[in-house]
Amino acid sequence: MSVVRAGPVVRGWGVSAGDRRLPDGFRVLLDRRARWVDDGRALLGGAPPRLVRLSARAREVLPPPGAPLVVEGPTHRALARTLLDAGLAHPVPARAGTAPVRAGPTAAEVTVVIPVKDRPVDRLLAALARDGLAAVVVDDGSADPAPLRRAARAAGATLLRHATPRGPAAARNAGLAAAMTPFVAFLDSDVVPEPGWLPPLLAHLADPAVGLVAPRIVALDPGGDGGPHGWHGLRGLVGRYEAVRSSLDLGPDPAPVVPRSRVAYVPSAALLVRAADVGPVAFDPGMHVAEDVDLVLRLHAAGRSMRFEPASRVAHDHRTSPVQWWRRKAFYGTGAAPLAQRHPGAVPPLVVSPWTAAVCLLLLLQRRGATALAAVVTAVAAERLSRRLTGLRHPRRTAARLAVLGLWGALAQTASALTRHFWPLAALALPFSRRARRAVVVAGIAEGIGDWWRHRDRDPRVRVGPVGYLLAHRLDDLGYGAGLWWGAWRRRTTAPLRPAGPGTARERR
Repeated sequence: MSVVRAGPVVRGWGVSAGDRRLPDGFRVLLDRRARWVDDGRALLGGAPPRLVRLSARAREVLPPPGAPLVVEGPTHRALARTLLDAGLAHPVPARAGTAPVRAGPTAAEVTVVIPVKDRPVDRLLAALARDGLAAVVVDDGSADPAPLRRAARAAGATLLRHATPRGPAAARNAGLAAAMTPFVAFLDSDVVPEPGWLPPLLAHLADPAVGLVAPRIVALDPGGDGGPHGWHGLRGLVGRYEAVRSSLDLGPDPAPVVPRSRVAYVPSAALLVRAADVGPVAFDPGMHVAEDVDLVLRLHAAGRSMRFEPASRVAHDHRTSPVQWWRRKAFYGTGAAPLAQRHPGAVPPLVVSPWTAAVCLLLLLQRRGATALAAVVTAVAAERLSRRLTGLRHPRRTAARLAVLGLWGALAQTASALTRHFWPLAALALPFSRRARRAVVVAGIAEGIGDWWRHRDRDPRVRVGPVGYLLAHRLDDLGYGAGLWWGAWRRRTTAPLRPAGPGTARERR
């Protein structure tokens, strides 16, 4: 590997791995999905969803709805930490012109690592120069290294080169080893960070428990006729669909990154990490897909917190050539098998409790007696749950609400799994069962329209009608499901196909 350096970098600022104390002035805001229950004595929500009972002192300290909780002492600090760890609250990102929470990470303490092979990086390097960021470009065996050499020299970036391709994981690790700053950002060569992208990410690292934070990935519209690799911006059905439903875009709401939750992973297209937390080998070089999910799962197992911050935005050149797009979806699906083998139970196709699984199966039978029995099972489950909600003023009312929410989530997961993870099995049943055909049609339409409704306004630059969206969404699911089953067959495992129950103690941490 050859190395061309442009200026020294020094690694220094950091925190103790066991230090989880929030600094004074740190602000958190309740998640918009959090719900008060039992006349304000408990909060429902989080990642994974849970019910958190509040003491009288905690209810006194919490500010009115819409106002942030500001850490001003031990009580505020403990409550803010509890809410953050439960996913019931999120840090308030720094605003331009405001003072930082404490002396800590700055842009000067960040090195950007760019893995690249046979692609230009001029556009990305220009954006980084705008922000005054040091960069390490890792050429992973490009056929013609001259353009990258010229671009790195012009931008004052460090250039590393692998004589033969080793894969993006190995390229990122090489850049990480060359960076001597305490924080390292990984940006793929096909992204462009928007102005102001870095401060909201750095603000999260004022929390010493956070080892990784990721921005929101949005669609880049390059304009013109697209690039040499089949990029077409926001044009065409696939381009418009990707603008609102890309698997890289995790949405407009902040979240903790927790396995088996709403934001269970973040893509390696754009990440900021605390170098001391990820170690010298952040990404497994043996993985050529899902290496970012593997990193998230390892950090979670090590007890480190991770955050998704949509106030920071990085634009990505999505693949929108239909064939390339569908192959990429299938490629993503192949990553589930190695992940399931490395991290048992961490990436199931759906997570359901025994009683919600029983209700879903009974409803799939589409018989009156089975539907009545499903109602009985739901009522019994709610009653049993109410007996465990000691200390609440209205345990039955709260339990009924929890049961309905749990069942609704299980039904949504079942509809999605039927048309995504398990569509090959559903397809086998179609010729032989009218009920199977009805279930697949209802699930395919209902899940697709519901998904369109939730995502239709994610990008104001585009409009995708329900029919076109439904078509693209079903093709998306067919691609992922095909890759999932191919990966499972190739590794001779059923691990990524097995549903799981509610999380273990470690997953509820």
